[in-house]
Amino acid sequence: MNRRDLLALGSASLLGGPVLASSPSTRTILTGGPIYTGVGAQAPAQAIAIEGSRIVAVGSLRAVRAALPRAKEIDLAGAAALPGLVDSHAHMTGIGLREMTLNLDSVKSIAELQAKLATWAAQNPTGPIAGRGWIETHWPEGRFPTRQDVDAIVPDRPLLLGRSDGHAALANSALLKLAGIDASTQSPAGGQILKDASGEPTGMLIDNAQALVESRMPTATPDMIRQALVKADRLYTSRGWTGLHNMSVSGEDLIALKALALSGEVQLRVDNYLDIPFAADVLRRGPSVDATGRISTRGVKIYSDGALGSRGAALLAPYADAPDSEGLLLTPEAHVLAVLERAKKSGAQVAMHAIGDRGNRQSLDWFEKVLGHAKTNRRWRIEHAQVVSPPDMPRFAKLGVIASMQPSHAIGDLFFAPARLGPDRLKGAYAWTSLLKTGAVVCGGSDAPVEQGDPRIEFYAAIYRHALNGYVGPDWGLEERVSRQQALTMFTRSAAYAVGAERSRGTLAVGQAASISVFSRDFMAAKPADILDAKTVLTMVDGKIVYEG
Repeated sequence: MNRRDLLALGSASLLGGPVLASSPSTRTILTGGPIYTGVGAQAPAQAIAIEGSRIVAVGSLRAVRAALPRAKEIDLAGAAALPGLVDSHAHMTGIGLREMTLNLDSVKSIAELQAKLATWAAQNPTGPIAGRGWIETHWPEGRFPTRQDVDAIVPDRPLLLGRSDGHAALANSALLKLAGIDASTQSPAGGQILKDASGEPTGMLIDNAQALVESRMPTATPDMIRQALVKADRLYTSRGWTGLHNMSVSGEDLIALKALALSGEVQLRVDNYLDIPFAADVLRRGPSVDATGRISTRGVKIYSDGALGSRGAALLAPYADAPDSEGLLLTPEAHVLAVLERAKKSGAQVAMHAIGDRGNRQSLDWFEKVLGHAKTNRRWRIEHAQVVSPPDMPRFAKLGVIASMQPSHAIGDLFFAPARLGPDRLKGAYAWTSLLKTGAVVCGGSDAPVEQGDPRIEFYAAIYRHALNGYVGPDWGLEERVSRQQALTMFTRSAAYAVGAERSRGTLAVGQAASISVFSRDFMAAKPADILDAKTVLTMVDGKIVYEG
């Protein structure tokens, strides 16, 4: 055995942190396809050896066999292995509930929405109806749906259909009446009740206005939450994800998630960021990890502004297609600063939702006010960072703030963002490469169920920046595409760094957790469009195979 044959060989005990208990007899070698380690520009390895939950050797097949004799060998048959991919921004309960309720993410028009709603209502003839997933930006009707559109299908049962981004929803007349919303109702702070020319509510409720009706709809039961989490886990492992950063988590979600991990029904590694009302414990005690070592409570999720598609993202100047609007600020500054001070004291992480350039500047200002002007190692994050004024870009690296971004937003938003923002603001939109050039850490996610939650789509979007059908509009910032190595880092090493775990996961190196994603197409070499056709061959979390295709 020599150094050329064996890239690395050592003891897993050198690294700290919680590790899942594994049988000493669990000895596995993967070979038969390119194995990308994620360590710099290192060439693909021929084989990788796993003992228990850790990697013990990486290199040539001969050297790896010598390092771990009598191990079970798995032939990848040409499939490509990557360090375990992590979705750095998702909503796990929402992903599962999307599979359990009226899913509208495929409707391409108001007519299709009505047809799908009619089918669902016939199959579920009693009680309120909840759904989510529609997005109107490329519908032929060119507008938001209205209560009249859905009253024609469901006139007498409460109905609430959430837009894909979760920042707007459509209520029918029955629900508006139940909630007491009429022409005289004023929009709440941080929200908007859209009204027609006559002053009557259209049924569209933006951001905080959704709370006016949500209390009138049934809430998910504990059993539904458990089902949703299991469904999300199985869907994500089948897609090749090995973990996710779970955003906007409730206390009930977290309790269920820990129980399901302990029973083995949830196998992903999940790092959780709780909504403010449920974050008292983490704000007091700081981050913690459960008995399995896979469910971590990292910190708190805060909303600075709304979403671009519903014109709730806070902008420094009015929307190009709505000159009377600059978006919405959702959480009062005094409340935010109080939470940030508590997080600073306890060591909890902060994940701040900010989409518009005003929302991002405000968030950076808040962080700087609490943490000071120097770079910190607290791993505080801005979620989305979709539109950043160019003068604010260097502030991410200067302050040590992580940009948690979702490549798929760029290839969906390209159909409407130019009209919303105008050409000048596009220069700071979905600016992955510009942020990386400043020295910022950029981790990659999907924001599912807002988006599909598919690693193939996220990788494709990051390196290609075209719509799934190959379309790209003029001046859509193709210079912001990242290299394949940068894209891989966003979903592996940077994802680990974002939760303070870069010493124990994120690459396929000796001593690191054996979390591996294997696909039938080579993400690092295939044509971008071919990546979308890849099949998940194998998903491994901490040395355990949790999915085989």
